[in-house]
Amino acid sequence: MPWYRRMVMQGGLYIAPGAAFVVIPIVFASGAPLHIWLFVVATSLLLAFLVVGSTAIAHWNARGRWLWMAAVLGTVGLMALSPGETMPIYQVPYITTTAAVLLPFRHSRVVILVTTAVAILTALVERNLQIVVMGALALAMGLVIALALETSRTRDRLRLSEQRTAVLAVAAERERIGRDLHDILGHSLTAVAVKADLAERLIDRDATAARAEVAELAQIARQALSDVRATASGMRKVRLASEIASARSVLTAAGIEAVIPTALPALDDRTSELLGYVVRESVTNVVRHASASTCTICYSDGVLTVSDDGRGIGDRERNGTGLSGLRARVAESGGQLEVVAGGVGTTVVAFTGASPIVTDVSLRASCLSKIESYSQSRSGTPAVPEGAA
Repeated sequence: MPWYRRMVMQGGLYIAPGAAFVVIPIVFASGAPLHIWLFVVATSLLLAFLVVGSTAIAHWNARGRWLWMAAVLGTVGLMALSPGETMPIYQVPYITTTAAVLLPFRHSRVVILVTTAVAILTALVERNLQIVVMGALALAMGLVIALALETSRTRDRLRLSEQRTAVLAVAAERERIGRDLHDILGHSLTAVAVKADLAERLIDRDATAARAEVAELAQIARQALSDVRATASGMRKVRLASEIASARSVLTAAGIEAVIPTALPALDDRTSELLGYVVRESVTNVVRHASASTCTICYSDGVLTVSDDGRGIGDRERNGTGLSGLRARVAESGGQLEVVAGGVGTTVVAFTGASPIVTDVSLRASCLSKIESYSQSRSGTPAVPEGAA
């Protein structure tokens, strides 16, 4: 609430009645000379003003609040300088409660404990049970107020943290759904376009083959619809083996030679899903952008590569939505994705979290050698590259 409302609601209604105890030093100094009595009245009224006004300056910066706290301590100290039985020790509760209101809990608890210790030591020196009671009262009042305010602050911080966490969770879920839809629809629509073009070319030459392509096109569309629904509900499962099989079909329909593994090692579901997305996005880019004649997929020891002999990826495609989302997906799983482009073709390299360190150059050279070996053998009996068919 605004400071002036806080001054009225908290200072006026809650603190002002308790500030009436500043009359105690005035009563004790009633028999003193007039100038001393006026001094006690002035310091007592100043203390009452500082205590009640502490609620109005609670929004000040730390330096301002510490200065106000120092003024409270200084005023009580001035009371102690006046001769006679003014009993400034009775003002100790005002010090602890003001500290609880103005200072952070880590500071206010120190001020409260030190003030109480001073009061207890004074009681021991003067052998005054009343001072012990005032010290205990000051300790109780200060700690209760300080703990209540700290609990309120902690509750506010937790509520704010929960709100931020909820916002981040919604943003993360939107990003996941957007990324999954891009990966699914990008691949599926590319397959639909390729199959439709192939069916159009075959319709006048081979009606049976054209009908087969159209039927497969319809199956791809139905599968894409099912995948979208599953993605929206978070139930879609992508696996490396199924994506490689799908990649062979799409690449062949696009007129691109597919060099893929005949068998894969046993992979856990998380790794298989991650690498399945890598194959899906990489093959989609090969079909749409590479103008390649051959695409090779290799997997060994936690490292997956998808290479082509096309025109090479450009900066625009390298930083596009698909590869950016794929990098984020791999990074979230503790892996790394690299895109290597040279004079001929592009190689996408995905390292899983447990993969050994392998240089991009050696991986690219390995994949390009498989492409070259396969291309040279196409005119005769195919020489099947190691780990591929």
